[in-house]
Amino acid sequence: MALTKADVGRRFSGPSKTLTDAHFLMYSAISGDVHPIHYDVEYAKNTPFGAPVAHGLLLTGLMALGSSDAGDAMDGLAMVEQGTSYRKPVKVGDTVHAEFEIEDVWQDTERNFCRVKTFLLNHEGETMADGFHVYRILSKAGGD
Repeated sequence: MALTKADVGRRFSGPSKTLTDAHFLMYSAISGDVHPIHYDVEYAKNTPFGAPVAHGLLLTGLMALGSSDAGDAMDGLAMVEQGTSYRKPVKVGDTVHAEFEIEDVWQDTERNFCRVKTFLLNHEGETMADGFHVYRILSKAGGD
């Protein structure tokens, strides 16, 4: 199914995930970002957060539309841009899930695009991060 203007306002949800020390350490290993604010409890106690906090890009990764119930809406999309604002720190033990809303669908010359609002919510419903994704809508035939 190709997205159209009629899809503006359509919402999707991602699964919840409770973050553990292992998530923080794994992301540190993969990204190379080994700043102690993300894993050293003693170091983090002396920061304004009081405890280790998740890497921002780990949180951005948790807002992947492909992990949601978007299903047929994902068919034929290629990400071209994204942005994220981090609103509150996410700590070990927090349970988060992503939500998405199609904000716009448009055509630029001969290519089609859509913009999706993104949200990362914690187990209390607070917005921990928000942002946007822009996708190019590819034709079913494999070319545009």
